[in-house]
Amino acid sequence: MGETENHHHPPPPQVVAPPAAPPNLALSRGPIWTPAEQLHQLQYCINSNPSWPQALLLAFQHYIVNLGTTVLIASTIVPQMGGNHGDKARVIQVLLFMSGINTLLQTLIGSRLPTVMGASFAYTLPLLSIISDYTDEAFTSGHDRFVRGMRTIQGSLIVSSFVNIILGYGRAWGELTRFFSPIVMVPVVCLVGLGLFARGFPLLGNCVEIGLPMLILLVISQQYLKHIHSRASLILERFALLFCIGIIWVFASVLTVSGAYKNVKTATKQSCRTDRSFLMSSAPWIKIPYPFQWGTPIFRASHVFGMIGAALVSSAESTGTFFAAARLSGATPPPAYVLSRSIGLQGVGMLLEGLFGSLVGTTASVENVGLLGLTHIGSRRVVQISTAFMIFFSIFGKFGAFFASIPLPIFAAIYCILLGIVAASGITFIQFANNNSMRNIYVLGVSLFLGLSIPQYFAMNTIYDGHEPVRTNAGWFNDILNTIFSSPATVAIIVGTVLDNTLEAKHVEDRGVPWWKPFQHSKGDVRTEEFYSYPLGLNEYMPTRFL
Repeated sequence: MGETENHHHPPPPQVVAPPAAPPNLALSRGPIWTPAEQLHQLQYCINSNPSWPQALLLAFQHYIVNLGTTVLIASTIVPQMGGNHGDKARVIQVLLFMSGINTLLQTLIGSRLPTVMGASFAYTLPLLSIISDYTDEAFTSGHDRFVRGMRTIQGSLIVSSFVNIILGYGRAWGELTRFFSPIVMVPVVCLVGLGLFARGFPLLGNCVEIGLPMLILLVISQQYLKHIHSRASLILERFALLFCIGIIWVFASVLTVSGAYKNVKTATKQSCRTDRSFLMSSAPWIKIPYPFQWGTPIFRASHVFGMIGAALVSSAESTGTFFAAARLSGATPPPAYVLSRSIGLQGVGMLLEGLFGSLVGTTASVENVGLLGLTHIGSRRVVQISTAFMIFFSIFGKFGAFFASIPLPIFAAIYCILLGIVAASGITFIQFANNNSMRNIYVLGVSLFLGLSIPQYFAMNTIYDGHEPVRTNAGWFNDILNTIFSSPATVAIIVGTVLDNTLEAKHVEDRGVPWWKPFQHSKGDVRTEEFYSYPLGLNEYMPTRFL
């Protein structure tokens, strides 16, 4: 003991404490939100269903929202083709009928997402090319020129539909989407909404005294008045759109009857008056669309290639819309095989549209996806019920014409909100990647800006006589490029995918790839089968190519 007590040990080495980390100022200023794969504020998600009375009203809202784009396309294109008011009414009927059929098919055996398949503006340039070719030809009447144009559109839609069928069911489209990442999805989904800005306030401005009150009333009633009472909150959040349309429609009718538009320009009368669509007087009471109703299809190679470009654009835009629909309906991102079969089925729908004589092909309706976010209801059943309204009103023309006479500025006010919701849903994908990476900021910025700027250049330099910016001796080549680069979402897919897959990232996590990859396979996430499997156990009987 004594020897131990007298022994002097060297002093222990001093441990230097590591420098204190700088304080996280963000934590001191508020919480940091963790990424959420599914939105938790939805009242009904993709597989849950509201009561039947509510479902019927919500489905009718989807029909009304889809009706605006249908009427706008028909009102813009049919007069240029030489068609009369009766032709316009029949075209609207066919568009609604095919929209109902294709929506039902997509929600059952396609994407399985609550997306309405509506008429697409991507086909405008090929239609203008067809109109230009027939303008100089001699016809006995404008109606004959219109019918000739419709037969040409039929043939072009039939041939070009096989492009989507091959890309989809050949799984090529799904393989392409494997190059996507959250960094690519941000500009694509954003521009699916923002790219349609011309259908917002510019269209509303054609009749400010109707459109602006509609916009203000919808915002106030749906976002502010709902706080008055708990029961009012439920009703206004889900059905304010219908109430506002009814109120402003009555207001527009009062202005029309009182003579407020007697001494205004013709364009103002066309936009503001409730009796200028002439659909009620020209629509038949009952008319069932049938194959080749305009006559034998005409096949011309020069027009087919333009339609092929439009088919590719509608596929790209549908892809972005599907991701937005998944986000706003509480589903996980659609896997590659689901995107493949949905694009393939879109091609089948395009083939049916060619057979039945539709004016344009269909694409996933952006505005109807925005309605999911507005009402907080992403139920698949609601959208399926809406197809009954589309088919019913397409057959009983007088009833459909009544709602189709709603002035277009009212729809424009609605689109100002719905398209903005879709664009904002695209921004949320950045949470799954590193938004502080300068490399990601570069990809996002270039993709967003070129996605807006390039189509704007093509729009400003397009003359509505068939002449577009790309003018070579090969007309088919011109039609394809002019159509593709006039689509903001398509340009965003091209630019974003190339940059994101060629620019080196310091860490693979920066791109969000580890989060993204599990959703690209059928077995990658346990929720995939819940959201995207076929109904009634059909997965067991379907070939793997269609799963």
